[in-house]
Amino acid sequence: MRAILAIDQGTTNSKAILVSEAGGLISRGAAAVGISYPQSGWVEQDPNRIWQSVCEAVSRCLEAAPQTQIEAVAISNQRESVTVWDGETGDALGPVISWQCRRTAADCGRLNELGHAEWVKKTTGLPIDPMFPGSKVKWLLDRTPTGRPVRIGTIDSWLIHRLSGGKQHVCDASNAARSQLFDLRSQRWSDDLCKLFGVSKGVLPEVLDSSGRFGTTAGLPGVADGTPICAAIGDSHAALFGHGAYNAGDGKVTFGTGSSVMTTLPSFIAPDNGITTTVAWRLAGAPTFAFEGNILVSAASLPWMADMLGLPDVTALVELAATAGPGGPGFVPAFVGLGAPHWNCDARALFSQINFNTTRAQMARAVTDSIAFQVNDVFSAMQTQTGGAIGSLYVDGGPSQSSFLMQCVADVLGHPVIQCAAPEASALGAAYLAGLSIGMWADLETVARLPRETTVLRPRASDNSESLKTWNDAIARSTFEPPPAIGE
Repeated sequence: MRAILAIDQGTTNSKAILVSEAGGLISRGAAAVGISYPQSGWVEQDPNRIWQSVCEAVSRCLEAAPQTQIEAVAISNQRESVTVWDGETGDALGPVISWQCRRTAADCGRLNELGHAEWVKKTTGLPIDPMFPGSKVKWLLDRTPTGRPVRIGTIDSWLIHRLSGGKQHVCDASNAARSQLFDLRSQRWSDDLCKLFGVSKGVLPEVLDSSGRFGTTAGLPGVADGTPICAAIGDSHAALFGHGAYNAGDGKVTFGTGSSVMTTLPSFIAPDNGITTTVAWRLAGAPTFAFEGNILVSAASLPWMADMLGLPDVTALVELAATAGPGGPGFVPAFVGLGAPHWNCDARALFSQINFNTTRAQMARAVTDSIAFQVNDVFSAMQTQTGGAIGSLYVDGGPSQSSFLMQCVADVLGHPVIQCAAPEASALGAAYLAGLSIGMWADLETVARLPRETTVLRPRASDNSESLKTWNDAIARSTFEPPPAIGE
């Protein structure tokens, strides 16, 4: 059986799937990836462990389908995380600085204070924020031994380097678009942006289309050397592509550690209202653009709350939350600040409006509801700018398999959401892009017709005004700066 091997390298897990010519899932494999927190606000990973986890996931996937002929390899990856390695030896020269990491907040603050924010946003589609790699690249370079041929890259670039036996230093346009060093209009690394962030353009990878030739494999266990690497794309963009959301206004929400809300645009629109503009994917040199809102902490709050309440797992937490109606306390999961559309590095997580009548079930419900309210904030900002309605709205990622959680999203948005039976939307999207490159599927129309098992959850008639008021009050409290201590 001919198939595409798609690797989805995420924040907490690396996954691998095999996708058949019919577009079906043949097998899957996964391996955990560790995360470390060296100090408050710092989040990093081991680049070698990321590579090892990819090899483990691929091996488990291939063991489940030993008679499969792999035609191409595809990559989707966690975005905005960046690392550095030696261009000759291939050895990692530093950690992976995670997209969640806030270690460069002060550097970003200084750039904003100097008045660069508006120009950077109009050029890159992104606010100056430590989530994005520009300031992280400078941090890594300042701590990298001199005298070596340094290579910097996002996770797609690091994996292609390893997959190709060290021969390739490339990335795709969707990942470059999240770097804050890439001019969206010219589709090139920007000399001016590199100068602003203190980055030598020579250390950056070559930017390629999302579907095409990224090199060939060398030394990937279970995969024949010389197998073409034919797609690379950021995981959120890959999910949008995998759902077939090719029409302007169509969108998706990827739920995971954080959440990505993305809608396809008819052309480039400079962002406003706390959202970003990005390259969704690039085919044959032509970019498709999208609006995006990045939520820093989404489902990551669920295991934390389950542990706080002494529950065995997230399933038990969701079941408890389902027993409480709306209208309880508010909860803001600003553990590492707030992302879109608020973009407040100093915000912190909190509960609000708790009293002696507050129950454990209401506390659990406040945490689950926060997932929907954050999504609603992003869509409200998008609609304010475009004036357009949401088109088809797909949901993916592990939490999307919970009908209770997704029904809450539909109710708060007042818009149907489309659940997909296969949670691997990012890996599927990457596989479809690779299949286009090698001619397994002829064009986008063919990909759009591939079978997808879905369930539509329609919003229930309900009045969410009080719950939204509580949410907005909690947001205001989480971003409040306390007065100085007495005597200061």
